[in-house]
Order: sequence, then C-alpha cells, then structure tokens
Amino acid sequence: MEQELQSLETEARQNLQSLDDKSLLEDFRVRFLGRKGKFSTIMRQLGTVPAEDRPRVGQLANSIKAEIEKLFEAKQQLLEASPDGSRSHTGPDLTLPGRYPAPGKLHPISQVMNETCAIFENLGFSVAEGPDIELDYYNFEALNIPAHHPARDMHDTFYVSDSVLLRTHTSPMQARIMEAQQPPLRVIAPGKVYRCDSDITHTPMFHQVEGFLVDKNVSFADLKGVLTVFTQKMFKKDLPLRFRPSFFPFTEPSAEVDIACVMCDGAGCRVCKKTGWLEILGSGMIDPEVFKMVGYDPEVYSGFAFGLGIERIAMLKYGIDDIRLFYENDQRFLAQF
Repeated sequence: MEQELQSLETEARQNLQSLDDKSLLEDFRVRFLGRKGKFSTIMRQLGTVPAEDRPRVGQLANSIKAEIEKLFEAKQQLLEASPDGSRSHTGPDLTLPGRYPAPGKLHPISQVMNETCAIFENLGFSVAEGPDIELDYYNFEALNIPAHHPARDMHDTFYVSDSVLLRTHTSPMQARIMEAQQPPLRVIAPGKVYRCDSDITHTPMFHQVEGFLVDKNVSFADLKGVLTVFTQKMFKKDLPLRFRPSFFPFTEPSAEVDIACVMCDGAGCRVCKKTGWLEILGSGMIDPEVFKMVGYDPEVYSGFAFGLGIERIAMLKYGIDDIRLFYENDQRFLAQF
C-alpha cells in the first residue's frame, strides 16, 4: 500500500505540473481529491493493512494528501491570477518565436562626417584633431581676431575663464598646425564646436570641418576647384556653385559659398526662399596677418581655408528642416538613415 501511495503522489504531481488551464482544475480535484477519487479509494483499503502498520501507513497517506492539496491550491491561485486564465505570464513564454534585437547604426551626423572626411582625404588632405577646450589665443587672436574685435560677438562664446573657452570653430587647428609644421600643408580638422545659440537651425553644440591648404602659388581658383569636387561628391550630382563676397577676419578675400537648391534644382521653392540658392559654407584666402602670426612669409606662401557645418550639410542632403531632430534620439527618425 505504501508503494501505491507513492505512485499516486508521483502521478498527481505530474498531472498538476502539466495542468495549464483553470477549466481543468475541477477535473483534477475530483479525480484525485474527491470523495470517490484515487486517494479516497486507497484510504478505504487501510483496514486490510496489518494493525501494527496502520498508524505509519495512515500518517503517510494523510501527509501525501495534504501536500497534494497544498500544491493544488497554489496552482489554482496561479492560474486564476493570469490574464487569460491559462498559463502564468510571470516569466518568459518559451513557446513564443524569438525576437531579434534592432541592429545599431551610425548616427546620420557621424555618417555625413565620415563621408566628408573621406572625400577630402581622397583629395590629398590629412585629418587632424584638436582640443574642445581651447585657449583664447588660438581660437581668436592667432586668427586675426584680437580682443574687442566685433567679430567675436558673432561667436556667442562659452568662456571657462578669461583665457580659456569652449572652441567656437575648428579653425584654431590652422594656427596650431602651422606653428608646428612648414608648408606645403593640406589638412582638414573635424570636430565638435560650441556656441550660445539654440533654435530650429542652431544648437549649442554642433560639428564642423575646417580645411586649409598652404603652398606656393595657391590661388582662389584652387579653392573653387576643391569645393566644387566636394559638393559633387557629397550630393551625388553636378550642382552649380556661387561665391558671394563676405568677411571673415582670418581670410582675405572671403566668400560665402552657395549651391543650387537641392530641393528644386535652382528653380526656386519655399526652402530656398525662391532664390534658387542655399548657403553651404564659408571660405577664403588665408589672410597674410595669420601667416605672420605663425612665422610664415606671406610673400612666399599663400593658401585658402574653408569651414562647413556637418549638421547643415546633413539637413540639405536629407531634406531635414529642424536641426533638433538629430539630438532627440527618436528611433523612428534615426532608423531612416
């Protein structure tokens, strides 16, 4: 009889473990724990057990039945607590198909930055990086922007101290590299820059690429050729360029560079304000005063420089009208690139 009780316990446990619908609970209770269930049937045979063994067998039967009743109540509570009255959802459902995690991608700003650097590297430019926290000397004075120069007002600078600041452009790399090396030089300087400005077309932190070339007999035509190739490679089509006279303290002559509107191909639309042109970067021939600051002879050497904003290029390349979208971390936006 002890073997029958142990076999019945094993059977009841297995049935209870596989039970995953509360509609089957009553069937289990009747079959095992009811008045005519399997435990009651065995208990009726207790009188056939020798008198000296009855207390031990009876105690075993009661403990087994009590244990099964306890497990039954726990199973009943578990199934009744589940949303659909079936299996518990407190753990992972191993019957569901697997889900692949979304693969990571480069941010669109990183993509455009990498593409920009690759284009200029193919044109023979080397890449140099400098500190985000810069000295006032390299950020302004070495670039022909002395103290109290009105051009400083355009930069909206974050100052750390009187002589230390967050760089407002990557142009300080011009002075740093020219101080350390002799021409010929052909360099681009990508990186983050910082200005006190924030709206749909400006952010306090953005990305810029400064480029410059210094050698003998460098002309404005060389600058136009380099920038023409860059725009053709970046926008994948032969876009007309327009150079408008402008002013930058460290270039003379200076020019703003416009491209034919990438939205309407120069026909005129809302994006280009019906002009057919979009501003893309600033450029010019390096001012002789900058050469003097770094010890170059402006009678021997000449060169050009340009600076472009990566966010600006990305907005034009992808048709984005709000720069803040790049930094909101919206996966629906970022997944498109």
